[in-house]
Amino acid sequence: MAVLFLLFTFVGTLLCSSTEAQEAYGNLEETFKKGVNLSLEKLSEHASIKNHFLFFRSVSKSNVEAGFDVVFIYHHFYLKATRCPKGTVDPTGCSFRNDVPMIDCAICYKTFQGVIEAEPKPYLNCLHKPSVTQEVRVSRMEHCNRLAYSNGATNLLASTGTK
Repeated sequence: MAVLFLLFTFVGTLLCSSTEAQEAYGNLEETFKKGVNLSLEKLSEHASIKNHFLFFRSVSKSNVEAGFDVVFIYHHFYLKATRCPKGTVDPTGCSFRNDVPMIDCAICYKTFQGVIEAEPKPYLNCLHKPSVTQEVRVSRMEHCNRLAYSNGATNLLASTGTK
């Protein structure tokens, strides 16, 4: 009887955690979802990836409005492997795997009218969580800060043209 209770508790925990992650993804603003989707697309292109991954949770996120419908997005989040094979179309029945490390991702990109711009090229850095060091975190932030300031639009707008 106790074994049956433990089995139901374990299965319930797996299903709830997957459902909570889907709910967390559903609560993201549309511009952040686009970055997560891009990350999942790039991750699934790797031949070594065998399982379907789902958004697990956000660590931090920010958006800087530069005016004229231009927004710079930064999103640091975790992806977690499921027991479903890569390419699964409907992940609602996919439970999380707890025997592999999560994927720690940071992405930054520029949007114009809610669409990810090709230039500057979106920056994506995803590593297994144990591989993320303080140096990696600093490098990510520096790269994303350069992306936001490389636009040049504010300099153009600040010009008075008198010299």
